[in-house]
Amino acid sequence: MCLAVVALDAHPEYALVVAANRDEYHARGAAPAAWGREPPFVGVLAGRDLAAGGTWLGVRRDGRWALLTNVRDGLGNDPAAISRGELVPAALNDAAAPGMPLYGITDPRRYNGFNLIAGDAQAAVWMSNRSAGERRLSSGIHGLSNALLDTPWPKLVRTVDRLRSWAARGDADAAPLFAALADRTPAPDDALPNTGVTREWERLLSSPFIVSERYGTRCSTVFTIGRRGHARFVERSFAADGTPTGETIEEFRTQ
Repeated sequence: MCLAVVALDAHPEYALVVAANRDEYHARGAAPAAWGREPPFVGVLAGRDLAAGGTWLGVRRDGRWALLTNVRDGLGNDPAAISRGELVPAALNDAAAPGMPLYGITDPRRYNGFNLIAGDAQAAVWMSNRSAGERRLSSGIHGLSNALLDTPWPKLVRTVDRLRSWAARGDADAAPLFAALADRTPAPDDALPNTGVTREWERLLSSPFIVSERYGTRCSTVFTIGRRGHARFVERSFAADGTPTGETIEEFRTQ
């Protein structure tokens, strides 16, 4: 993922809300979300990166979930590093209780910069190999882009504000969340972060939904768990010009 907002115990109907966009090069193959049948994806609903075999977001029928974003910090990527896409199934299969330290991630230094959030409907924990330690998420609304948790990049602030307003209204319809994820408005130049890429790229990457020929938003996902345990997962996929190409909807009762 490159943009994710999470609401824990912040909505009258939903114990958990996750709304997220995955941005990636269009030439990198991916499969839409589906239930996995082979390790490490047995019982995991997730899209799949066809280049390295990992994923960016996954959920289980017991309500556990995990998502990943890359860190854009100008340090450059090590092409020999292990794929970050293996971190999500590692977190989902971790023996630790949701919201507790992620013991399954044994050596974060083996990966290029990442953020990882994992939890269930009651608790979640964030970690990054660009920051020491882990942080348990408090009740409320949190946001993550390609910097550390709750770093106030313009696109993240805008999306968090829209989620907060939606939750305050007690709105049960997810359409406003997809509308927030579909926002193509770039940030003004004087508000752009400085992450070591060109100003042109900073401008392109500053909108919640990114459209360009080579790189852009590949899918948007909204995952909710109601206070009575009903889970709903909706993933919408997009072409390079931003037009929808498919939708996956899964509903289940958390075990």
